[in-house]
Amino acid sequence: MSRVLDALTRHAAATPAAIALSDADRTWTYAELAEAVDETAGQLEGLSPHFRAGAPVAIVLDNSPAWVVLDLALVRLGWPSLPIPAFFTPAQRSHVLADAGAGLLIAPGEDDASIEAAGARLGVALLATAPTDLPEGTAKITYTSGSTGQPKGVCLSQDQMEAVAASLVEVIGADYAGKHLPLLPLSILLENVAGLYTTLLAGGRYHVLPAADLGLDNPFRPDLAKLAATIAGEKATSLILVPELLRALLMVMSFAGARFPDLSLVAVGGAKVSPKLLDQAAALGLPVYEGYGLSECASVVALNTPGAHRAGAVGKPLPHLDVTLSADGEILVGPRPFLGYAGGMVNEGVVATGDIGGQDADGFLSIAGRRGATIITAYGRNIAPEWVESELLAQPEIRQAIVFGEAQPELGALIVPLMPDLDAATLARAVERANANLPAYARVARWQVRPPLDPEAGELTGNGRPRRAAILANHRPFIEATEQETQP
Repeated sequence: MSRVLDALTRHAAATPAAIALSDADRTWTYAELAEAVDETAGQLEGLSPHFRAGAPVAIVLDNSPAWVVLDLALVRLGWPSLPIPAFFTPAQRSHVLADAGAGLLIAPGEDDASIEAAGARLGVALLATAPTDLPEGTAKITYTSGSTGQPKGVCLSQDQMEAVAASLVEVIGADYAGKHLPLLPLSILLENVAGLYTTLLAGGRYHVLPAADLGLDNPFRPDLAKLAATIAGEKATSLILVPELLRALLMVMSFAGARFPDLSLVAVGGAKVSPKLLDQAAALGLPVYEGYGLSECASVVALNTPGAHRAGAVGKPLPHLDVTLSADGEILVGPRPFLGYAGGMVNEGVVATGDIGGQDADGFLSIAGRRGATIITAYGRNIAPEWVESELLAQPEIRQAIVFGEAQPELGALIVPLMPDLDAATLARAVERANANLPAYARVARWQVRPPLDPEAGELTGNGRPRRAAILANHRPFIEATEQETQP
């Protein structure tokens, strides 16, 4: 039985007036949410004669109460769900549907059939995909794109996901379960598991708004004023952010004076966070706690918490996991954090993350960088590009940065300035300040300005991680140039 569904019943009995779910127009108590889940599950069950048993149900919806109810209804039925981010290209969507062997596609509007979830009418399209082998016990398939190739479908059991959520409640404490405002898409596993499931287990309120209401119609170019006003106006007590969104909030706090007095927990993960960015958050009174995870571990592996945090670390591993280091420092996570991949191998044990890190005597985990992304210069120096990039991103003039230098005598960088018309001299001073914090062998010697990284061109993953191979391939002449350049 699902721990999250059990929690609905438990909280409904203990605190019948407690609000579990809300949007701008309506609230659902825990009992009302459980009833809505059962109603939607019944409608879905009525469709079962029309599609292949065991085929995943794909969901393409904006953040909404309907997304929440539909997700929990699929948990109730024990049917595999396939959340698809709205920003996936048509080609990516087609690949995902075929690769997972989806049987239904649920999206806004009318289609072959329709159902109702949390008061919203949703279209249901019957799909004629070929069956795909899924590991036994698959409850959710989340597609994660690496630096090369087509996205891979990570298969997770409900128990694996809920173990993460339960561990987060244990290490953070249920007292922090207030009003959680999701800023990331629910189709991203981090928000689904660490946001939704954790909030419901702890008895909190999940207050979900569409991206447009948050100023996040384009999550890669947020409307900062609208975002800040919504967080403050809705009195959110917790958020989950990727580093770029943290930078955005700190920017509006620094330059516009925005403040968020109700926030008590801001978790940030998805990529390396500059220590200076965390220092800036602390100075501005933003309670930010860095974490670390990956889809193959059901989203979260380690997290700093209000009761246990350490500068330079991503926190202690969650209690249900066994985290060790290989002889060369690669982070290994067990005992079995995911089931395997759609149509591919079954995972039977420990996951080799590809991340290089360390663990101190108190158990705090630190990340040095990606094994696959490590740069080896012509002088034989090994450099994690995330390290250099974090120093560049700590400069307020720099919005995005990608560092390269494999087999080259010095490092180079592709830089997206904060403002498109930022002059070269100002940007050069920003690079110089970043270099001052780095040893000589890890300094950026040449750089080139480029437009913001483009998710539609395959340059970013769903949670904002840069896809290095795709980005560097678009700048091959500059990267391979032998002359030294310090101007864009």
